[in-house]
Amino acid sequence: MFMYINMYLCNIMFFSGILVYVMKRKHLLSTLLSLEFIVLSLFFLLFLMLINYNYEFYFSMIFLVFSVCEGVLGLSILVSMIRTHGNDYFKSFNILSC
Repeated sequence: MFMYINMYLCNIMFFSGILVYVMKRKHLLSTLLSLEFIVLSLFFLLFLMLINYNYEFYFSMIFLVFSVCEGVLGLSILVSMIRTHGNDYFKSFNILSC
């Protein structure tokens, strides 16, 4: 019973992260934060599944390594965009001006 409540909570977290990603897509920082929230909910769901089936947690560590690399890549894109364009609006970002 406790596992189903947590899985329901993970689904709510995942879909609320997708909803924020769709609604607040004007700023790069908002989209990156919502993507990290989605990754966090997926990690929580993965952790619950590994506990449920009594598996080892090595795959969760690999998942965390890749999610940290994804976060660092997003922050580096954010920093380079702010340095070149002055803000993180997608409307001010023009591919032809590079």
